[in-house]
Amino acid sequence: MPKLRVLLADDHAIVREGVRMILNAQPDLVVVGEASNGDDVLSLAQTLKPDLVVMDIGMPGKNGLEATRALKQLQPHLPIVILTMHEDEDYFFRVLAAGAAGYVLKGAGSDELLSAIRAIQQGGVYLYPTMAKKLVGDYLKAQGAAARDPLTPREREVLKLIAAGKTNREIAEALVLSLNTVQTHRLHLMEKLNLHNRTELIKYAIRRGLIEADE
Repeated sequence: MPKLRVLLADDHAIVREGVRMILNAQPDLVVVGEASNGDDVLSLAQTLKPDLVVMDIGMPGKNGLEATRALKQLQPHLPIVILTMHEDEDYFFRVLAAGAAGYVLKGAGSDELLSAIRAIQQGGVYLYPTMAKKLVGDYLKAQGAAARDPLTPREREVLKLIAAGKTNREIAEALVLSLNTVQTHRLHLMEKLNLHNRTELIKYAIRRGLIEADE
């Protein structure tokens, strides 16, 4: 049986070395390339055609989140596992929206990374248990409110751009609105949805399908 070919991306050589040793010790896995920044990931993925990418978020230049979005546009079926030190909801939900198939914390044991890869090999996804619990909890909590969409078409447009990481000024330019109007829409969104910060807005946008995986 051919080995699963893995591309590693992390700006710390010692991390790449450790992950490479873990993966190459498995009889069915082999690391075929390594990158230290997001731009190199895109180049190597095109050249090496790996079966899976293990990617850090915090890299110089094009970070792991940006690289994930770009890579999913170039190779939509290439699975990506995010290996990160960030146990942060903002990163977590942005990673899901970008199209990653796995989310593993660097503080976890090697068995967690291998479990993620095995799950993805079987066509599934893998979320680190604490993050999966947050996702399920948020989903269940939102079921009552999700039955109807209280937003106007313009508010949905603003929310989608907020969730995509755009600033108020960028949103104003994109929608040809004044900065004050955008700020007002943002306040109305939070009041209507009973949300309190950008992370909660992002999560709502993902649940409502306003952010696609390749955005």
